[in-house]
Amino acid sequence: MTGEVLPDGSEGELVFTSLTKEAMPVIRYRTRDLTRLLPGTARVFRRMEKVTGRSDDLVILRGVNLFPTQIEEIVLRTPGVAPHFQLRLTREGRLDALTVRAEARPDAGPQVREAAARAIAQQIKDGIGVSAGVEIVEPESLERSVGKIRRIVDERPR
Repeated sequence: MTGEVLPDGSEGELVFTSLTKEAMPVIRYRTRDLTRLLPGTARVFRRMEKVTGRSDDLVILRGVNLFPTQIEEIVLRTPGVAPHFQLRLTREGRLDALTVRAEARPDAGPQVREAAARAIAQQIKDGIGVSAGVEIVEPESLERSVGKIRRIVDERPR
């Protein structure tokens, strides 16, 4: 994001600002929502396309704001789990569902993996306030691109 004003119809971050108040300082509020301003019409008001995404990693799951860093903190303090994880978002019926896929450490046995999955699910429920499924997968099994894991896989229908 460069902070430059974009022409009508270009996708960018929605920013609110107070430019018409002379006595007030210019305050900008970054929403981090991605959208487009539509070309003007004969009406006085501007029109905006629906919000198509976000410029940060925030996930809104059943009304709860969730950052991947919150999950990362939980995964990092769980024994038997490597620091590599992925969030998979799906829709089950009419509700969104979250599954955390975390890699096991090479020396973690089946009992350690089961205990880690239960601990991660409970800490997410207690600390963040949403229920999540947890899968402990084999070491080095999550896809990586140039050493970095794609943290969020959103499989929800648009």
